[in-house]
Amino acid sequence: MKATLSQFEQSPRKVRLVADLIRGKTVRQAKEALAFLPKKSAPIIDKLIASAVANAKAGEAEFDSLIVKTITVQKGIVLRRFKPMARGRAARVHRTKSIISLELGQAVSKEKKAKKISSKKETKSE
Repeated sequence: MKATLSQFEQSPRKVRLVADLIRGKTVRQAKEALAFLPKKSAPIIDKLIASAVANAKAGEAEFDSLIVKTITVQKGIVLRRFKPMARGRAARVHRTKSIISLELGQAVSKEKKAKKISSKKETKSE
């Protein structure tokens, strides 16, 4: 239920905006949000979710109960280039790449949450 994309050609700061938007949502809600988001990284993260869902189906997980448990964006390699400037000078250009890691998890139903909370209250009262 994991998927990783390494060396995506966009800076991590820009990709984190999209990652923060879908963190904690169900897979269906995340795919709907990404479909209408005008960011370069949105279709790539959508494909990453599809890959993680395919990995989850190999493990016999239900599609409706999957949530985006964790999504992290880390700094990848930095390509250093030079751009010609005026008067014979050169300016350095950094092209930072991103590493995106995604993990899906099972959503806990409300009934299970209620049972956990009631069992904790019972143990505290005793």
